[in-house]
Amino acid sequence: MIDLRLLREDPDRVRASQRARGEDVGLVDALLSADERRRSSSVRFDELRSEQKQMGKKVAAAKGDEKAELLARTKQLSADVKAADAAQDEAAAEVQQLLAQIGNLVHPDVPVGGEDDFVTLETVGTPRDFAAEGFEPKDHLELGRILGAIDTERAAKVSGARFYYLTGVGALLELALVNAAIAQAGAAGFTPMITPALVKSRAMEGTGFLGQAAEDVYYLDKDEMYLVGTSEVTLAGYHMDEILDEAQLPARYAGFSPCFRREAGSHGKDTRGIIRVHQFDKVEMFSYVAPEDADAEHQRLLEWEKQWLTSLGLAFRVIDTATGDLGLSASRKYDCEAWIPTQGKYRELTSTSNCNEFQARRLSVRMRGTGEDRKVRPLATLNGTLCAVPRTIVAILETHQQADGSVLVPEVLRPYLGGREVLEPVSAK
Repeated sequence: MIDLRLLREDPDRVRASQRARGEDVGLVDALLSADERRRSSSVRFDELRSEQKQMGKKVAAAKGDEKAELLARTKQLSADVKAADAAQDEAAAEVQQLLAQIGNLVHPDVPVGGEDDFVTLETVGTPRDFAAEGFEPKDHLELGRILGAIDTERAAKVSGARFYYLTGVGALLELALVNAAIAQAGAAGFTPMITPALVKSRAMEGTGFLGQAAEDVYYLDKDEMYLVGTSEVTLAGYHMDEILDEAQLPARYAGFSPCFRREAGSHGKDTRGIIRVHQFDKVEMFSYVAPEDADAEHQRLLEWEKQWLTSLGLAFRVIDTATGDLGLSASRKYDCEAWIPTQGKYRELTSTSNCNEFQARRLSVRMRGTGEDRKVRPLATLNGTLCAVPRTIVAILETHQQADGSVLVPEVLRPYLGGREVLEPVSAK
């Protein structure tokens, strides 16, 4: 959540952020009003409680008619205190409810607009010219069939649309990707984590996934638990209600988990293949840092993502996502989009977001400074996808395919595939 003190001091900045996101600016004034009622009712409650305590002493010393009058006032005070307490609680609840709806303040350098208003920061690598090589590239689903690696037909029979089996070398390729990604993250100082797939509402709310993204979340009502769409949720919740010493920072984790998404708003989009699915595995980077280090950490996360995609031999571009496509928690977000040959366009493979203090405030994750006063304050959180497995498999198969349907294995993955350099068509074995 945003800092209430900042809201009071500079409401126009919050209004501008809401406007840039395409969100309700009126929430800002509603929150200011609720906050004022909360503070005034708190003052009123304290004044009445103080008078109530003083009245107790006066009643003890009074006699006769004076005592009767004081007892009557005491009775009225008791009712007033109860009413003031209720008003205070009601206003505080309204403040929290409104705070939960206001998005993080967007970074001043983020381009303003919707999904298509991003800015391309750089392009890395050159897409293959298959025409010059003399053959038409096959899409990942056809390659998956040739290699005996992907089966969506049986998955549809068992689970429905947007599910898939990875079989044979497809399953081995996932394991190779996960192991190689974890190895890179470990070398960069991330602690590997295997995280839960089910979480309580506190973790989902705290990370901002029960706001705009709620329609894509799976909820198990009998258990009052949510299936995570990313291990960002569990990694952000790992230290909730804790105070970390500044000496522990940066604290970096690389989480591996299954991810579940309803894809509620994607009807008719990417219905073929494994680009947009309901369940997939992912390796996610997550950092806890001091707020003043957040921008630099964001750049580091982006560089690690670029290192990963480059090691896979993929052509990709880096975009600065526009304000209307940030999501509730992000102040700024970079996406790395890989070139998909048969689609003739770039598609998102990784993403990294700077959430600064927004999630930490919601989850009560704080840091204790090293100064004399050992000041406690919120810290910053950042996340970055290192490897969303199915989309990465799509990019690898289509980018490194050969005319006969075989696929060259990126060198970084070969140690995790028993030294295999080529994925051969099943019929050739």
